[in-house]
Amino acid sequence: MEQDIFIGILIPFAGTTLGAAMVFFLRKEMNERLQKALLGFASGVMIAASIWSLLIPAIEMSEESGKIPWMPATTGFLLGMGFLLLLDALTPHIYQADEALQESRDCFKKKQPCLSWQLPCTISRRGWQ
Repeated sequence: MEQDIFIGILIPFAGTTLGAAMVFFLRKEMNERLQKALLGFASGVMIAASIWSLLIPAIEMSEESGKIPWMPATTGFLLGMGFLLLLDALTPHIYQADEALQESRDCFKKKQPCLSWQLPCTISRRGWQ
């Protein structure tokens, strides 16, 4: 019994450790196809986890309480999806910061006023020459 518990803890620990160790092997640049494959795998794991650990138990609990079985799970899923879409729309992204940084550098090189709202033009010009 104790050995089963130990193995049950060891398997996720080993998987998480090996997955985190990949950061050290893929430091520089990652092949685009490999990156897409890893992102696809990770999203599949997260979808499976949400189905088996959240949605199916929610449907079973709704059946026991006599409500429409799929309604609470569907409502929670759609609210979560809407929240993530809203969060994605409201938070700045890395590529936007890179574009603003390049725009600010161009403004300083031309000695023109910078109109970018993301980076103030009060940054010292010495660091960008």
